Amino acid sequence: MFSFADRLRPLRTNVFADMDQAKARARATGQSIIDLSLGSSDLPTPPHVLAAIAESLPDASTHGYLLFHGTQSFREAAATWYTQRFGVSVDPDTEVLPLIGSQEGTGHLPLAVLNPGDFALLQDPGYPSHAGGVYLASGQVYPMPLLAENDFLPIFADIPEAVLEQAKLMVLSYPHNPTTAVACLTFFQAAVEFCQQHGLVLAHDFPYVDLVFTGSKPPSILQADSEKTVAIEFFTFSKSHNMGGFRVGFAIGNANLIRALRQVKAAVDFNQYQGILNGAIAALTCSQAHVTQVVQTFQQRRDRAIAALHRIGWEVPTPAATMYLWAALPDPWQRRSVEFCQQLVETTGVALSPGAGFGKAGEGYVRFALVHQPAILETAIDRIANFLA
Repeated sequence: MFSFADRLRPLRTNVFADMDQAKARARATGQSIIDLSLGSSDLPTPPHVLAAIAESLPDASTHGYLLFHGTQSFREAAATWYTQRFGVSVDPDTEVLPLIGSQEGTGHLPLAVLNPGDFALLQDPGYPSHAGGVYLASGQVYPMPLLAENDFLPIFADIPEAVLEQAKLMVLSYPHNPTTAVACLTFFQAAVEFCQQHGLVLAHDFPYVDLVFTGSKPPSILQADSEKTVAIEFFTFSKSHNMGGFRVGFAIGNANLIRALRQVKAAVDFNQYQGILNGAIAALTCSQAHVTQVVQTFQQRRDRAIAALHRIGWEVPTPAATMYLWAALPDPWQRRSVEFCQQLVETTGVALSPGAGFGKAGEGYVRFALVHQPAILETAIDRIANFLA
């Protein structure tokens, strides 16, 4: 009998796979599922994006493999969009890399910067694929706890010196999934200085760049590292442009990091179909009215869901960003988030994500993904009220 690599051991379960099994059990008993466990937007891709993709389909020149130099137009569009948005100049030839979703970038970066046994400093709770990439690189995870009393920001001074001596990478992501926290430029400046001091690569996962409801735009990590000394940032079209199924994103940052990530990418894939990149170019260069509409839609859903939860006596804070609610569990469920979510979906058909699935510090919470119309969210919360009663 053959054996498998040790690096697969920490990948055997994850929050989304576990809840998928619980949802399947609920469907088997006849439950109608309201799935609030996965942050996959239910909103349509903008028509002008679909038109750009459709116009590419009959063009036989788009049907072959797409290598790096064939992505020039996309890289130029991404660099122009970034500079207009954040005021930091970007070289599309050396500082931009197309990705098959930002998750490809965060998953593959550890292969480029970690040797076996090296530490990566990750947020706890945090997005599961951040840890997955570290384990695939045979690295070690040092979890940086994100606590409510610290506004869900890590305390860099708490990281042990022994860990820092073996650390090569820090991964941040704000606005944050799952806690919905936001970070200011001053925090990013402190993170950049810390990583420069300790010789760390600083990766910032930035999928919720537009999903902010307070009126102020979130900063880019490269505004704190405009010389691009240590930082790389990952963007996706899944949230702002409702293109999750198209699997398209990009990285911007330090030219050496971009080159290293490109070397890893070249070993495992080419690029997307050219037509998808043409759609992404349209998303970046045409009117951004659809992005405003996406933000308004999720803000309305946030407000209706928060009001409904408060009506049933569940006091959940109003998030300033993202498409989620991060809710502390009521009695008697505080340290039983997985059990709560499994029993909830099997009893009521409402699927949430258990906080423990995002890390040890996530225990005691659940995450709501606001991926349904307000009336459906209110129906789900009514079912939750019956379950709690």
